[in-house]
Amino acid sequence: MPSKQRVATLAFWSIIVAFGVLGLKAFAFLITGSVALYSDALESIVNVIASAAAYWAIQVSHKPADSDHQHGHHKAEYFSAVLEGVLIVLAALMIVAAAWEALLRPQPLQQPWEGLAINGFAALINAGWAWILIRTGRQDKSPALVADGRHIMTDVVTSLGVIAGLVGVVLTGYSILDPLLAILVALNILYQGWHVISGSMSGLMDKAVPLEDNMHIRDIISANSKGALEVHDLKTRTAGRATFIEFHLIVDGEMAVRESHVICDRIEEALKAEIPSVRVLIHVEPDDEAKLPLGTAAVPFA
Repeated sequence: MPSKQRVATLAFWSIIVAFGVLGLKAFAFLITGSVALYSDALESIVNVIASAAAYWAIQVSHKPADSDHQHGHHKAEYFSAVLEGVLIVLAALMIVAAAWEALLRPQPLQQPWEGLAINGFAALINAGWAWILIRTGRQDKSPALVADGRHIMTDVVTSLGVIAGLVGVVLTGYSILDPLLAILVALNILYQGWHVISGSMSGLMDKAVPLEDNMHIRDIISANSKGALEVHDLKTRTAGRATFIEFHLIVDGEMAVRESHVICDRIEEALKAEIPSVRVLIHVEPDDEAKLPLGTAAVPFA
């Protein structure tokens, strides 16, 4: 299945899975009255909204460039991830409010073992789905899919913590542990929300590729720039699944345009072969624009 279709299909099914898990967790809360299970179900409501936003963003990001968006629509996925982070934070605040009310008036749990079993089944579904989303999102460089998967994996950790804590509530009979557990869940959700938002902001701010990727790009350019004299002002940025690379290529001032174009084509084809969804811009300059002494055996970077 092509990358575009695979990502879109998973994003759509993520909505269906989120609704199913939400139904299970809501039922677990209703039969137990646990505020901790309420917090878990509330996070699943965020999952439904976030999955829908991710599906929209992925559809938009795969649209081809047009006259108004000449570099494409890749950054749409970052907006989805930021929205998801904001929703996570909002859910955490709502959980704290409910937990505070329960702290003032703690209530014994009803049908705790049945509720925990249902919640555990929902957690297993989430764990498998989150693993699929994160793996595919990384392969296809989809920030929205990765963010959705990470959020669901956070939900899994939350569910496991809630289940473990509620087992303790049932065994000890201390009902006050239920709202305290919900507050711990809220703090964990807040941390994860900040992580999602900060990662997306880096993409919106045109952050350069990691150092390891930068060195790989330099190696590819050096290995395929035979006939050039120097490379300088290498700049990179990422936008969703796309990587943008631009640099200046120094050639002999007497070289024909056609010859320099052949060098550029060779470099661009090599980069496209190694880096998915890459966009390359090469600015060719004569040798009097060089920043390093010329005449070395290899093509140097300035």
